[in-house]
Amino acid sequence: MFSKFTSILQHAVEALAPSLPLQEDFVYHWKAITHYYIETSDDKAPVTDTNIPSHLEQMLDILVQEENERESGETGPCMEYLLHHKILETLYTLGKADCPPGMKQQVLAFYTKLLGRIRQPLLPHINVHRPVQKLIRLCGEVLATPTENEEIQFLCIVCAKLKQDPYLVNFFLEVIQDPVLHLYRRQSKLKAMASKGSASVITEDMLKGQDSLTTDTGQPVQPEEIPSAAGAEQMEKEEDLPQQADDLSFSLDELNVTSSPESSTVCPNQDYNLVNSLLNLTKSPDGRIAVKACEGLMLLVSLPEPAAAKCLTQSTCLCELLTDRLATLYQALPQSLDPLDIETVEAINWGLDSYSHKEDASAFPGKRALISFLSWFDYCDQLIKEAQKTAAVAMAKAVRERFFIDVMEPQLMQTSEIGILTSTALLHRIVRQVTSDVLLQEIVYFILGEHREPETLADINRHPLRHRLIEHCDHISDEISIMTLRMFEHLLQKPNEHILYNLVLRNLEERNYMEYKPLCQEDKDVVENGQIAGAVDLEEDPLFTDLSPDNTLSTQEWLSASPPVSPEHPKNDGKTEVHKIVNSFLCLVPDEAKSSYHVEGTGYDTYLRDAHRQFRDYCVICLRWEWPGSPRSLEKCNLEASFFEGHFLKVLFERMGRILDQPYDVNLQVTSVLSKLSLFPHPHIHEYLLDPYVNLASGCRSLFSVIVRVVGDLMVRIQRIPDFTPKLLLVRKRLLGLEPEGPIIDHMTLLEGVIVLEEFCKELAAIAFVKYHASSTP
Repeated sequence: MFSKFTSILQHAVEALAPSLPLQEDFVYHWKAITHYYIETSDDKAPVTDTNIPSHLEQMLDILVQEENERESGETGPCMEYLLHHKILETLYTLGKADCPPGMKQQVLAFYTKLLGRIRQPLLPHINVHRPVQKLIRLCGEVLATPTENEEIQFLCIVCAKLKQDPYLVNFFLEVIQDPVLHLYRRQSKLKAMASKGSASVITEDMLKGQDSLTTDTGQPVQPEEIPSAAGAEQMEKEEDLPQQADDLSFSLDELNVTSSPESSTVCPNQDYNLVNSLLNLTKSPDGRIAVKACEGLMLLVSLPEPAAAKCLTQSTCLCELLTDRLATLYQALPQSLDPLDIETVEAINWGLDSYSHKEDASAFPGKRALISFLSWFDYCDQLIKEAQKTAAVAMAKAVRERFFIDVMEPQLMQTSEIGILTSTALLHRIVRQVTSDVLLQEIVYFILGEHREPETLADINRHPLRHRLIEHCDHISDEISIMTLRMFEHLLQKPNEHILYNLVLRNLEERNYMEYKPLCQEDKDVVENGQIAGAVDLEEDPLFTDLSPDNTLSTQEWLSASPPVSPEHPKNDGKTEVHKIVNSFLCLVPDEAKSSYHVEGTGYDTYLRDAHRQFRDYCVICLRWEWPGSPRSLEKCNLEASFFEGHFLKVLFERMGRILDQPYDVNLQVTSVLSKLSLFPHPHIHEYLLDPYVNLASGCRSLFSVIVRVVGDLMVRIQRIPDFTPKLLLVRKRLLGLEPEGPIIDHMTLLEGVIVLEEFCKELAAIAFVKYHASSTP
């Protein structure tokens, strides 16, 4: 009570006293603080019961006023006094001792306000960045302390200053001396402290003689003991190294992760205490503090300084924190989650990881854990996206090795169907969610491997996970098949060239799916007349002899629908005429197996708009990959090599071949993946998947030939089903919601398969037309 009265009286005296010059006023407030320690014997009274907070605030106001009154960049006498008399060093010592209680909070707040309110650059001064560095080490030492809020505010203002002037980060990369020498010095210091009986002594000499260098214990150090300021920093760094090792051990214990030799090894050359303190605070039980610490790390990883990026990934536990927490949160998920819940859980933002089970009407078991995992993955993704290039690569590789390979791969390779379904659904969600190109590259290598040479049947198991996931596309469980196919569908839409090359393109490079016959003069004459030598005439194929003229587009219709012929883009440019290709797909399904013309708004033209939009999007993605505009010359291809379409297309073709005997949902997903593949603007993909007239080599198959075989099987089976066409129309109307559900219809799977087949052929025709139109437009 008496101290509060003294404080009020002091304010009254200051208000009535005549104003002093700023420097005298500044020195007066500083001396008032130092006199407190000289004259006061009771060091247990809280700092809030003293005048120290008021004096610190007054000093800060004076510094701000002085800067405002002077020209930009000019240092005034008050700032000179603060720098010359090492006031920040002394305040650091007082804060470390937390004498009187609460002083650490006051010191942190003073540093934060000083760096935030003073416009001139202060960190380049050795008497600023050195005490700032020391104070950084005090942050995050103990979690859930009363000073946590001030600690994170201080660390974030330092990060913001480094973001403004990235070169300043070099002041915060400390050199660590020989560990043996460091251990000897630390033991000596501990013995000295034990003999004194106190970890921190504040003496009158220390407060009066601020120009001499002092250790953290307040003991004066002779100049010969510390040859340079850098040496002083090294000694203090040495003293803190075991504590950091303890912190790492604690973090690993807390996350229930066994410390590996490489993760517990600290780089012997440099340390980055700013990162270490932020890493500790990311584990704070206060969510706001943890988010602020994550924001600080985001600023630091984006600094362009190569030395900082190297130190960040090699000398701190950042990579371990990211991956260990990912692993812990993943392992906390229930063994079984509904794939629909995983897919439809709301968009995750790492900074807004707040969830109330009571307020959620769509809650499900494990939702809290799922949101936490996806939120942390989003943070890792954004951190790598913002990071300096070398740091980003190092962090992404760590995520791949320590999380995807060590944690996720065993889950994806297991034999339990429930486990496979849950882990595949989580992988699908991760593929959808990732936005960082660097992290995406590592995820792609994790799923598909790095191989780029053509596949052979003998080596399709070279990358076991890739092989297993592709096999899951044809799993006995339809749920697993659909989920894996959806994962590949979204993977194909990601902006990464290796995905399509690894799955498909590497097997089409040599065009050895074609049978090459050099043209004789007679064939050349035929080509000049608008026909393709060696091509199969579908009108002569027995499968198509019963087609009516109504199923094809007339020449006049194509004259209006096709792009005009120009001198730069002649019609006979080596491509099969587009109307023949379109009609080939439209005519594949026989009349008696068609039902779309009985329902309004289900014609071929309905697919054109979607195909145009999707193809445009794919062209934007593939533009930077510099794909050729025309197929590779056959003379340069190795046509003697045996052709294998690759494991991925093999499974898709086999699935497509069973379209009449598979569930409706499976068929929709298989055809969706194949249509996405067909949209890619690569000439070999177009030729292999969309050209019915390609002259296939012996034993080879294409998408068109697979569909032809399905249609042949369909025409035989139609004859055995009475009232086939009415039943087919009824099933279509039910699928469209035009008819209520009624009695079960015989051969439902077959009828649904026929409808999917018809729609798929129309979609392929639309894609072929859109791609031709785009390539023919000047």
